[in-house]
Amino acid sequence: VGQVFLYFQWDSLLLETGFLAVLVAPLHLLKWRSTAWRAHDGVTFWLVRWLLFRLMFASGVVKLTSRCPTWWGLTALTYHYETQCIPTPAAWFAHQLPVWFQKFSVVATYVIEIAVPALFFAPVRRLRLFAFYCQVLLQVLIILTGNYNFFNLLTVILCFSLLDDDHIGLWLGRGRKKAGSAWPPRPLTVLTALAELGSYGLLFYWTTCHFGLKVNWEKKLLESKTAFTYHEFMQWLKMVTLPLVGLALLSLLWEILQAAYRCACARGFLWKLWGTLQWAVFTTAALGMFAISLVPFTYIEYESNGKLWPSIHQMFSAVDRYQLANSYGLFRRMTGVGGRPEVVVEGSYDKETWTEIEFMYKPGNVSAAPPVVAPHQPRLDWQMWFAALGHHTQSPWFTSFVYRLLQGKKEVIHLVQVDESKYPFHSQPPAYIRAQLYKYWFTGNAEDGSLPQKWWERQRVEEFYPTVFLGDPQLDAFLTQYGLKDKAPMKRPSDSLLPTALRLVREHTHPYAGPALIWSLYLTAALLCLLRGARSWLTGGGLPAGGKHKTVKRPEAAAAADPGGGGDQAGGEKNGQLKKEAVEKAKGPTEVPADGPRNIKKRK
Repeated sequence: VGQVFLYFQWDSLLLETGFLAVLVAPLHLLKWRSTAWRAHDGVTFWLVRWLLFRLMFASGVVKLTSRCPTWWGLTALTYHYETQCIPTPAAWFAHQLPVWFQKFSVVATYVIEIAVPALFFAPVRRLRLFAFYCQVLLQVLIILTGNYNFFNLLTVILCFSLLDDDHIGLWLGRGRKKAGSAWPPRPLTVLTALAELGSYGLLFYWTTCHFGLKVNWEKKLLESKTAFTYHEFMQWLKMVTLPLVGLALLSLLWEILQAAYRCACARGFLWKLWGTLQWAVFTTAALGMFAISLVPFTYIEYESNGKLWPSIHQMFSAVDRYQLANSYGLFRRMTGVGGRPEVVVEGSYDKETWTEIEFMYKPGNVSAAPPVVAPHQPRLDWQMWFAALGHHTQSPWFTSFVYRLLQGKKEVIHLVQVDESKYPFHSQPPAYIRAQLYKYWFTGNAEDGSLPQKWWERQRVEEFYPTVFLGDPQLDAFLTQYGLKDKAPMKRPSDSLLPTALRLVREHTHPYAGPALIWSLYLTAALLCLLRGARSWLTGGGLPAGGKHKTVKRPEAAAAADPGGGGDQAGGEKNGQLKKEAVEKAKGPTEVPADGPRNIKKRK
């Protein structure tokens, strides 16, 4: 339906994440029992981690497999900030940073996207936390310097698969108090510390050697260069692709075995049976998702793709149309090296005086500051950026866009300007329309360090789209060629529920811009969460109903209720039962059951 307007990698990522959320989210089949914890949660949650790995590792690899000279020369970020689709004001400041820092930033990007993702499956907890903060740092920097809609926020959410409850508890002020470290330390603790230090040392050594990092004390800068060839990189990629798949499979099998053990530790036959049944279903789903995802993942190295079993390719082909598993690879090549190409649409009544049609978000007016529109994605402004990269015949939708502007279609004008008073032809559609191709560049720093009066400078290159008007034979020929002639609208019952609901929503949201609507929804959801949290805090920390203080549980009773100290132990309250022994120990020493000592002997 959306065609090129919905053909972005983050749209596929949203579809895949949405399907995984169906597997990860609790089903709440038994409302009368707590279903916040399930034995198989580790298995389904691992799929989110695997998706994050495929996204980041492939995004780093394709930058080098594309043979883009800016990525290989480490100069990509000297162009990126001004040539990305919709930059932010912070992108202007980032563009002014010295070249040596821009090159080092590219090195850091390679490390975070190619080397660090292997730590997602590390058995050492602190290595996974290190990987989490590296990924979040990268996404935050991208958010600050570019408007990439919901993509970065969605990636940050995927990064939470690297955390555990204890670490999130520290954020919420609910962290456990750790016992003092024993001396001498246990052998496992020593091995864990050595593995962690060895990983950091190997990462530093790998980065220094392969990117020629060297401090130039004379010029007071950090020099860097790519110290390997394309052939060497492809040989390395061929060598590590399938072993990385094996590492991921071992990590998944470990989660499956842990989940099976938790099911076996559940109290009661029925709970064991119920847990085992869920474990079998979700384990099968996880293994199936992992298998079909291997096909798009190995697209980065075709020899590895050819070594996959034919049955895996057949499974992927059977579900490919649902986009349950996709290939990724963001920022493959750097465009606009010679200047940012930009299409400027102009309209006129007399073919003599031309007026530029300003868009809400994309660069146009050189004095207008870049906007902040994330997490909204103005699809038309994005497609205008792609259209500028080639001839207008490569973007057939542009002819339809021009045609609708000549007709004065309000729905299309609303995509250009929500406030119709800012649209120069709001009173009467233009008689003629044309488009010019410009090159844009960020301006330089002001001598006094003040904010720029002009954020952009531009230069006209050539005509992008010829002058056309309604009834123009050339315009009609384009419309016929692309199959865009007016067609009769689809007949729908006027009283259908969905069209009526959509029409009401459009009428109420028509006066507001996309970012305002999305942020209103986000802030409303955040406010509801805060109110819910405040309610839980008040009911948990305040006085219970009746005005009586809660009885404070003695330490020994608390330890009996949760002998493992985790609150999520198998057979605990999360499984729908309390351990009888824990309940009995929690009672006072002088408390006698109602049925007398005989019952005590029976229980013993």
